[in-house]
Amino acid sequence: MSELSELQRLITRFLEHLEVGKNKSRKTIENYHHYLQRFAEFYGAKAIGALSLDDVHSYQLFLNRYVDKREHGLGVKTQNYHLIALRAFLKYLSRQDVPTLAPEKIDLKKIPERIVDFLTRDEVERLFEVIQLEKKAGPRDRAMLETLYSTGLRVSELIGLNRSQVDLERREFTVRGKGRKPRIVFLSERCVKWLRLYLSERVDNWEPVFISFSRNRADENLGLGEKRRLTACTVEEVARRSARLAGIGKKVTPHVLRHSFATDLLHNGADIRSVQEMLGHASITTTQIYTHSTNERLREVHEKFHR
Repeated sequence: MSELSELQRLITRFLEHLEVGKNKSRKTIENYHHYLQRFAEFYGAKAIGALSLDDVHSYQLFLNRYVDKREHGLGVKTQNYHLIALRAFLKYLSRQDVPTLAPEKIDLKKIPERIVDFLTRDEVERLFEVIQLEKKAGPRDRAMLETLYSTGLRVSELIGLNRSQVDLERREFTVRGKGRKPRIVFLSERCVKWLRLYLSERVDNWEPVFISFSRNRADENLGLGEKRRLTACTVEEVARRSARLAGIGKKVTPHVLRHSFATDLLHNGADIRSVQEMLGHASITTTQIYTHSTNERLREVHEKFHR
């Protein structure tokens, strides 16, 4: 058995561990597989026990200089994802008593602090108001944007919503986000109003909350509920088109509405731990990116001392 095939065997065992032992999602496992295959192609037939810091340094250079057929390179975050996957793999090997480089010796690249794009309350209202309610998809689109802003859902969480899980009476429901971790989210009274309006116009009994509408009337009653579940691309297009009609110069995506939700909460006095829970962030440091946009203490200092 060659050393390369031994490395592939260990990678396969690691991916199986993620699936069975860690209960990771299929998408997460696919990503780890992709990153580790790139490492395996770079590392070649050498034994994993011979991995050194010089090898890691060469791998980092390889990632930094990598260019695909379309002449696209890898961003800093993507390079770090490769290194995070490698560290997780080495940590697994260590626990399996496979001698190799200590994972903590691999450093990640420093990433510049993120600048969060968000909409002001006025811009959010303009975004909602341009929805053309006379069109068939109008009530759906309004309810969809209202839900994104009311809950801070990720687009994947939004399109995965089922009618049976959304409690409009209690104005809340539970969603499973990244890592399949459950969290409770809440709906504003206005959001519930638009959801009720949209759902009341539905004549089907399909489970998805948000569906695509067929242009062919004959297709409307076919049992295609799951196939008609709205896609992320459609949600993104609705947000983009509405922003253009509202005259908003910013690039508006579903994630920008998530940012706007968090920023509005912090601006109005919500504590960061509560916002962390509502967003489903595993780490408080992820939530802290929003504090740069809402630092009232700095505003007060500026107004007091700058004339």
